[in-house]
Amino acid sequence: MLQSKLFTRPRKEAPRDEVSKNAALLVRAGFIDKLHAGVYTYLPLGLMVLKKVENIIREEMNSVGGQEIYMPSLQPKENWVKTGRWDTLDVLYKVTDQSGREMALGPTHEEIVAPLAKLFVTSYKDLPFSCYQFQNKFRMELRAKSGILRTREFIMKDMYSFHRDEKDLKEFYEKMKVVYARVFERIGIGSQTHLTYASGGSFSQFSHEFQTVTVAGEDIVYICGKCGTAVNDEIIGIQTTCPNCGESKLKSEKSIEVGNIFELKTKFSEPFDLIYTDENGEKHPVHMGCYGIGPARAMGAVVEVYGNENGMIWPESISPFRIHLISILGSADSGAEVRAVAEDIYRELEKKGISVLYDDRDLRAGEKFADADLIGIPHRIIVSEKLVKASQYEYKDRSADLEKNVSKSELLALF
Repeated sequence: MLQSKLFTRPRKEAPRDEVSKNAALLVRAGFIDKLHAGVYTYLPLGLMVLKKVENIIREEMNSVGGQEIYMPSLQPKENWVKTGRWDTLDVLYKVTDQSGREMALGPTHEEIVAPLAKLFVTSYKDLPFSCYQFQNKFRMELRAKSGILRTREFIMKDMYSFHRDEKDLKEFYEKMKVVYARVFERIGIGSQTHLTYASGGSFSQFSHEFQTVTVAGEDIVYICGKCGTAVNDEIIGIQTTCPNCGESKLKSEKSIEVGNIFELKTKFSEPFDLIYTDENGEKHPVHMGCYGIGPARAMGAVVEVYGNENGMIWPESISPFRIHLISILGSADSGAEVRAVAEDIYRELEKKGISVLYDDRDLRAGEKFADADLIGIPHRIIVSEKLVKASQYEYKDRSADLEKNVSKSELLALF
């Protein structure tokens, strides 16, 4: 893509009301725009990153048999009354239409997916299965802050699994722990993200969160120095040792919750009479599990982990482009030749199927480099008058802090 054709552009300064690193950098670099507190527009570069995060998640959900669906955000009051959450869930946005009909803007979809499953589940032969979606969620977050880490409208990947008994649910639940670890590894924060024991509430003794360690985190977790498992601050009072290996040395760290999984059991199947008939003709409630990841929150966590005062350094797996190609036009006499060489390498890379952001703008070198640092694409190629004369390109791998001059054939061999 030609950078001159982007309708957005980097800003010199972050908005004064954005104090978190992820919001400051993403707004400055032209990835997102703040509409109002807790609500953001994803601009072209930001949406590219978000979609890459989503696709990694999608591939991993499909790997365990998840089937993608898309459920409504506007949900009937009666479903929430059945589960008792219409009057108890304090983050629920409630709306009323002109006829007086009350509805909810969905913060989650258990109240929708359970009656949906009832349409198709009658026999034990219909189980198990799992379905998931990427859907806008709405939560009345009174303290919307921390950029895209804590918002009022956000995208959630929520997956729901359906099982004949608790044993089958637990087996799938253990698989999902592994799948989630793979997701965070692939988006570049695996080494900083810990499986974390949290309160199971009314569902079970424990649920599990995936917490990414960063000084910008709002949560506190206690990490086992032996196995890397963590315990959430809310249950550390009763859990003085690692619940995984029994180690007593737990170190506190700030962290961001990027995913969670719950054994719902029959909490939502019973209100909707979601049952199946077994081999002997006996009826049983379906057991359910729930598995959530916030793609935008994960994106924000990546920025918090890897961003610095100059900008972002995206992991290659979710970078908006693989290469940032920059032409330094120099004098009027050499500019045309530099541009021609840059355009040639741009076409060569695109022919190889490599995504490239080509900075073809007529700006000074310092401005281009500052914008490139801010945008954070991991591989950078520079074409300048001096390099053209030497039949070379400057290549920089930002994640490895590597710089070198290479010939055209050496450059193309890198990708």
